[in-house]
Amino acid sequence: MPQPPVLVEDEKLAPPQPKFAIGEGASDGENDNNRLSQHSRTASGISWHESPPITPRSLTFSIPATNPFISFNNQAFYTPDQTPGTSPAAVHNNANGYPFPDVSSGISSTPRSGVTSVSTSVADLTRNASSFYGTNSARPSSARSREAFASPRSRPLTMYSSVQPSVVKVERERPKSTMLTTATSLQKPWMSTRDPYSRLAYLITYAAMFVGIAAGAVRCFFGWRDVSILSGNLCPVMDEDFNSDAGIFGENGKFFQEVDMSGFGNGEFEMTTASANNSYVKDGYLYITPTLTADVIGENAILNGSVYNITGCTFNITQGISYTSSNPTLPLNSSAIGSDQTFDVAGYTKACSAVSNATTGQIINPIQSARISTRKTASIRYGRVEVRAKIPTGDWLWPAIWMLPVANTYGPWPIREIDIMEARGNGPSYPKQGTNYVRGSLNWGPLTWLNAVSKTFGWWFLRRGSWDQDFHTYAMEWDKDFMRIYVDTRLHHMLDLKFNEGFFKRGDFPAVVQNGSEAVILDNPWVNGTNAAPFDQPFYLIMNVAVGGTNGWFPDGNEKPWLDGSNTAMGDFWRARDKWLPSWSTSNMASRSLVVDYVKMWQQC
Repeated sequence: MPQPPVLVEDEKLAPPQPKFAIGEGASDGENDNNRLSQHSRTASGISWHESPPITPRSLTFSIPATNPFISFNNQAFYTPDQTPGTSPAAVHNNANGYPFPDVSSGISSTPRSGVTSVSTSVADLTRNASSFYGTNSARPSSARSREAFASPRSRPLTMYSSVQPSVVKVERERPKSTMLTTATSLQKPWMSTRDPYSRLAYLITYAAMFVGIAAGAVRCFFGWRDVSILSGNLCPVMDEDFNSDAGIFGENGKFFQEVDMSGFGNGEFEMTTASANNSYVKDGYLYITPTLTADVIGENAILNGSVYNITGCTFNITQGISYTSSNPTLPLNSSAIGSDQTFDVAGYTKACSAVSNATTGQIINPIQSARISTRKTASIRYGRVEVRAKIPTGDWLWPAIWMLPVANTYGPWPIREIDIMEARGNGPSYPKQGTNYVRGSLNWGPLTWLNAVSKTFGWWFLRRGSWDQDFHTYAMEWDKDFMRIYVDTRLHHMLDLKFNEGFFKRGDFPAVVQNGSEAVILDNPWVNGTNAAPFDQPFYLIMNVAVGGTNGWFPDGNEKPWLDGSNTAMGDFWRARDKWLPSWSTSNMASRSLVVDYVKMWQQC
């Protein structure tokens, strides 16, 4: 049998000490020895072949204070002639074993530090059931369950495996290119001579950075300077939050309810009423709600054989007080539109009555809604208007917050109109700007049928969501030098226009226009006004919800159930109600209403 090698004094290894010495159980070293030689573990004569091995959490070696060269006791070890792949040789000696002394002999091993490391892990304890659980105690099944899921014990360290690895750094030859020879010398001119362009490169880089920062600062400065701000003081003209319905409508109310079924020059399909079903105050909000005329007069009356005269028609008022007074005196803030015109019988009939005839395809306006204004109570010439509102949801609804002039100074509508907010009630999937768009614009022109709105309009698009899901603030700021229309913040401006030139020049109108077979010479109607004309006069506020129309606000297309040029457009719209009416909520009337939180108006003073 080969003998263990005799070690020189400096090479002697201190034997690691057991981490536990409990009762009559064998030491961890013996268990490890048995595991290597027998592939089973035995403690106190009891073999646990059915239990998987347990790996101790750590190996703690203690250096004895006494002579480390003690006798080997049934210890298996590798000799220089053997490898870890062969079976270790065993040496039997009656003295304590090396490197794992016999714990059962009662000899205490203390490390040089005087402190013995003791593990608190159950996995590190000896496998002797009697010593761990007591002399007469049976091994609990829970302990066996834990052992079943434990990792195998680590391989014991031997004299060979415990030798510390060499800390000497191995110098390896650096890889070299096969293209280089020993006679080749690498040329590194930058090591001796500085590149003359390197400094220039640094200068160009830093100069470009400086120019970029300076240009950004200049751009921010001019952007800040170009934001027009209202000058002077602003005096409040109206501040209504609708906390009460008292003083809102009626003879002396703040808002005038227009009653008309003429279509207001846009071919709209609704009639506007003074009914509490269409305009009312509730829970601190003003509601403008469209309803069905069929709910009032029946569906058959709408389609054929009926004449409907609307109650409380206001055509005489809206077209000028001269219609009802032989000697008119214009009160403050009242409209003088039409005061010098003759009575229009056809216009009055169209505004105040309708006939249904199935033969001609004419029907009575199928929708009832509301249009309210401050024409009798509040108007401003330069200042600010602010309305916080939520637009309605529903196909072919047309909510609007806009302004018209109090006096007919430059001619009849629509050659002067300020649209603070216009929208369409169709959902975001509508291809021609649905509820995710709101629009602001100015309508103006030298003739009623020559409108240059295409030069002064804009919109704001909501990328996530739509404007009908919450309240938003629609505002207009206006003085002799500029006009700004925006939603929520000045950064979201739909129109930001400076009055730096007259509108006739801005429109670039031709000298002569053709109206059918007639040639019309264009004259500047604002020649005596300022650069802001026709928007240099007092204007009053209007809020309404229109439905449909034939003026092109809803462009013709496959999704639209009528054509603007058709004589039966209103009837076509109503007959297709099974397609659009489901989008009008019947359970929540507020969702199809223009809901207004407050209205504020200030006059520049």
